[in-house]
Amino acid sequence: MFDKILIANRGEIACRVIVTCRRLGIATVAVYSDADRDARHVRLADEAIHIGPAPAAESYLRGEAILDAARRSGAQAIHPGYGFLSENAGFARACAEAGIVFIGPPASAIDAMGDKSAAKALMQQAGVPLTPGYHGQRQDADFLRAQADAIGYPVLIKASAGGGGKGMRKVEASTDFDAALASCQREAQSAFGNAHVLVEKYVERPRHIEIQVFGDGHGNVVYLFERDCSVQRRHQKVLEEAPAPGMTPERRAAMGRAATDAARAVGYIGAGTVEFIASPIGDFYFMEMNTRLQVEHPVTELITGTDLVEWQLRVAAGQPLPKTQEELHIHGHAIEARLYAEDADRGFLPSTGTLRHLRLPAADGHVRVDAGVEQGDAISPYYDPMIAKLIVHDVDRDSALRRMQRALAQCQVVGVTTNAAFLRRLVLTDSFRSANLDTALIEREREALDVQHAEPDAADWAIAAVLATQPSAPAPTTASAWEHNDGWRLCGRAPRRVLLQHREQRRTAVLHANDDGWRVELEDDVIAVSGRADGRCFALQVDGRLRRGDHVVEDGALYLFGEDRPLRFELHDPVADADQPAAEGGGLLAPMPGRVIALLAEPGTRVARGTPLLVMEAMKMEHTLQAPADGSVQWFRVKAGDQVGDGAMLVDFEAD
Repeated sequence: MFDKILIANRGEIACRVIVTCRRLGIATVAVYSDADRDARHVRLADEAIHIGPAPAAESYLRGEAILDAARRSGAQAIHPGYGFLSENAGFARACAEAGIVFIGPPASAIDAMGDKSAAKALMQQAGVPLTPGYHGQRQDADFLRAQADAIGYPVLIKASAGGGGKGMRKVEASTDFDAALASCQREAQSAFGNAHVLVEKYVERPRHIEIQVFGDGHGNVVYLFERDCSVQRRHQKVLEEAPAPGMTPERRAAMGRAATDAARAVGYIGAGTVEFIASPIGDFYFMEMNTRLQVEHPVTELITGTDLVEWQLRVAAGQPLPKTQEELHIHGHAIEARLYAEDADRGFLPSTGTLRHLRLPAADGHVRVDAGVEQGDAISPYYDPMIAKLIVHDVDRDSALRRMQRALAQCQVVGVTTNAAFLRRLVLTDSFRSANLDTALIEREREALDVQHAEPDAADWAIAAVLATQPSAPAPTTASAWEHNDGWRLCGRAPRRVLLQHREQRRTAVLHANDDGWRVELEDDVIAVSGRADGRCFALQVDGRLRRGDHVVEDGALYLFGEDRPLRFELHDPVADADQPAAEGGGLLAPMPGRVIALLAEPGTRVARGTPLLVMEAMKMEHTLQAPADGSVQWFRVKAGDQVGDGAMLVDFEAD
């Protein structure tokens, strides 16, 4: 076994690898960019080495810098995690040439599976079933459109070197093909340095089922059963579970055989995932093979009682697989949810900022939290905006689903917008609860997933008013009367007036402090409140009912976490509000930090509402910004290639 390894990654996966290495007594070396100087994976590792500026292309994707760091640290092996260089055959070869073990498959296997077109040809020879489509080398638009027309719509355009939903578009009609193709090729070139695409028949109501495979250097290959990853948005996974609901033993065995056949066909060693599209009638087709550990690997670990990172380390060190196929069994059910810094109500736009408050569910025998950040850390625009993965396990799916609902309700985040509320709505949809799964589930359940803001009741307003007047931390026992803010006066306590706003609703609360607590006057309501608020925790009796939770005051807002209903109240200062300038109008603002890719309209052009005006790239994904109304494009304040901040003015626009 190795004494020291370098982790050529960041965030959650780097922290995950460190956990296993600590248990095995293996020293770890982290690498970091300028943006990650104080990141959690740097704090956890035994050593850390700087490798370059914030952009991934200048740091985490620089193989020579990472190899130099490994040599300087004396690391015997490099774990690439997922993303970045994990599926880079050139880097795997460079490791071998430097005498450093690459904890992953041979470069030949990465080559074989890295190009989706070549991989499909190889799988056809191995007898693995394929989706009908064009997987060849011709890339001119007219030819590819003709292939799509012959296949029949809808079709799926996919980046040949891609993954993670990048460079992928569903096309419904021939007239939409050219625009979708251009967007796919741009995104693929940006994300993978390769604009090559393939075109496949889009399987209606498909399920995305993947098989975890593992091979060693002694000729052994096993599969650790399946994961259902059908719940996706923009071809990126949102919820994953294992085993797949409704999977029969016969179908599991057939898919397992196909997956191990695929692994043997390329001489696979290490952890890999063979992904299939499954139709409602029981057919399944090879989609691709990911030659690395997957983000969703924890659900497999929980149902099989294995540590797949430990397996990776042992196999890379030349040891045989820890278990045979006959020794692997399924125990219970596991579900994973990806908690992202993104605004699900605005098209899943990424959100950046500092995590001013972060509280996640406590890990126990049923709940596991894999996180790459802690309170006080920043979500930057340079990398994937994942905050954490919440993974639950129980005896069956219904029990695991209840665990997940509770875990999501316990997430508290202030500083960035998250998808936590969206995930809570998602796991409660009829389709997910009944395991009616396919990749269109989110679209199908759009009505149930639409924004459903929790509305505060009178007790919530009263609690918010009381908490807004409390210090953010308990006052020291030696503090003088002048340091309290409870309205104390020599001849009695003065009433406190608080102006609160929740979304469009404003209410004024008048607080009268007394020996028992507070009397809160809310227009027509008078509410008695008593109890304590220590720092960020509160336990308050409101008209005889105990309410518990946490609260955070940040940037002029009070966040109330309690009873599964996170609420946000703006705290208004009437004097300060009167001095605020009017918001600038007549323009299109950047919804997130990013880079301008293309301008799609000419200044002076009249356009209809929804007309694409420009394309931005943020966190490796393209986002098309559209005209907010019928009107005229006056001029662009940016050009292609510009890096812009959140809220930057992009287009001067005059609405009709």
